[in-house]
Amino acid sequence: MSEQPLNPSTAAAPDDDAADTAPAGPTPTGSTPTGSTAADAAADEAAALRAASFERARRLRMEPRFPGGPAADPAGSHHERRIRSFQPRRSRVTTGQQDALERLWPKWGLDIDGQRVLDLAELFDGLPVVLEIGFGMGEATAQMAADDPGTGILAVDVHTPGQGNLLGLADKAGSTNVRVANGDAVILLREMLAPESLDGLRVYFPDPWPKARHHKRRLIQPEFLDLVAPVLRPGAVVHCATDWEPYAEQMLEVLTAHPRFENTAADGGYAPRPAFRPLTRFEGQGLDKGHVVHDVLFARV
Repeated sequence: MSEQPLNPSTAAAPDDDAADTAPAGPTPTGSTPTGSTAADAAADEAAALRAASFERARRLRMEPRFPGGPAADPAGSHHERRIRSFQPRRSRVTTGQQDALERLWPKWGLDIDGQRVLDLAELFDGLPVVLEIGFGMGEATAQMAADDPGTGILAVDVHTPGQGNLLGLADKAGSTNVRVANGDAVILLREMLAPESLDGLRVYFPDPWPKARHHKRRLIQPEFLDLVAPVLRPGAVVHCATDWEPYAEQMLEVLTAHPRFENTAADGGYAPRPAFRPLTRFEGQGLDKGHVVHDVLFARV
């Protein structure tokens, strides 16, 4: 259940890995600038075609996918120059997922627009609420919701097929304790959640960003925990899981160092997989390949 585009409609913010450069404008057809060669003219023409293709792709990303469904860019976050922990992508939405989005998004979906503070008690009919960031296709989330109807799950992702799939699974199971949020989880934490409003945070199998130059994109960082701590009630548990050993070590290190969190494992290390976290298909595939899955559980103090 990789961390996804915590959304499918925004482009990753520029950083030192990739400069945001504007392609050169087109050269009028049939003309060659003074001193230019035919090869230069061809290069200019190719640049113009690339620019047009880029613009078409940008417009497509900005278009709403379904009337009344998740917004393409709910917070206008493409204007926010910040290194993101997710890589946006668009995938094919099946007929069933589209049906679930059209039927259920107005009831159980919300866009992370950064314009309001959510009333979680109203949104979840008074249930205690845990936030899950990056639910993939939603199978594990739907199972946890069905197994524990007394807990509300605010599930955040940017992958439109996954959003539709989770809504459909919850509907099929008769679960009414799931709400699907579309957008950047950082904006949700920073702008839209009241202090001490959450009873837990779950981050299962986030993108490990394995290349050293991309480690800054990993979600579990000290700055992220600074955003998380104020919105958690005392005793609320941050539960992370990963099958990428170096990322597990980083999770354990940054959570141990943070003054607002305390390891629930008596030995100060990793915890056994809690019974409430399902063994996902993704996790099973990793285990079949010899990967070791680590769970990290820290309580907010």
